Order: sequence, then C-alpha cells, then structure tokens
Amino acid sequence: MPICILSRVWNCKSNIHEELQFQDGEVDAEELQRCLTQSGISGTYSPFSLETCRIMISMLDRHNTGKMGYNEFKELWAALSAWKHNFMLVDQDRSGTVEFHVLTQVIVAMGYRLSPQTLIAIVKRYSKNGRIFFDDYVACCVKLRALTDFFRRRDSMQQGIVNLVYDDFLQCTMAI
Repeated sequence: MPICILSRVWNCKSNIHEELQFQDGEVDAEELQRCLTQSGISGTYSPFSLETCRIMISMLDRHNTGKMGYNEFKELWAALSAWKHNFMLVDQDRSGTVEFHVLTQVIVAMGYRLSPQTLIAIVKRYSKNGRIFFDDYVACCVKLRALTDFFRRRDSMQQGIVNLVYDDFLQCTMAI
C-alpha cells in the first residue's frame, strides 16, 4: 500500500505538499524516500539515499519520534527546493555532480563562515573522486543546518561558544 498519494498529476512547479497526503499522519525515512522519489524533486539526479532521508527527518524531528509530520514535510520541501535550485545553478553541465571547490563556494554563499580546515573536512566527507553528487550535497546541507541549529539553541549569548556535556553532544551528532 503506498504511503504517500499524489492526488492529481502535477508538474515540478506545483507545491507537492498541498497534494501529498500521509496515510498515518507521519512518514519514516523509508516512506519519505518513496515520497520524494515519486515527487520527482530530485529531477534527473539520482533518488535520495535512505541515509539522506534519515538525516532529513532528524533535522526536523522536534519530538524525537523518528518520523516527520505534514508541517515538517512542508518545511523540508521548501529547504529541498532551495537547495536543488542552488545546486542546479552550479551544476552547469547537468551531470548531477559539482567539483569539490564549488561546494566550498556554495557553503560560503549560504552564509556559513567556516575555517579552511572545516571546509576541507566537509569536502573530504562528501566528495567522491573529487565530485559532489546531488544526494551528498543535500546531506551536507541538512547536516550543516541541523548542527548549526543545535549550536545556536545552546549559544544564548550568540558569541559562537557553547559548553556541552558529552551526552548532549552525542545525542545531537548521533541523531543527525
């Protein structure tokens, strides 16, 4: 039985979240993967991996259920649409990949102020043979956003410094 139902044929410019119905009110990572594949959000790029879908849910899972409701899905859809738009701007040959140095430029353009060492670590994590695939690009964007949100919630003075207990750190990093 399909988890998500498209109520009518739609094109890429329509708002799928208005047409998508979750049968039980929430989706897990496997259901999200099927929904996103059916939606065509990845376009000509490869569908999202299960791991990327897991971290997408984790980014927005405010109740720690491992699932995503309708409002969270709408928020994810908006983020995915923006990330896809940005990726397509730099994927000029439409290969579904971008060169590693482009990822660092995109991260900086998104407003992140990261050290060169951090940018190198991100590129090493997400590149395959010097190229970044769309799925990995989205996974990187999700992790950057989720970890930044986690940090900001704990940086009440907005000074770029937080004190974490080890357990809090592990909960955040292992969930994403």
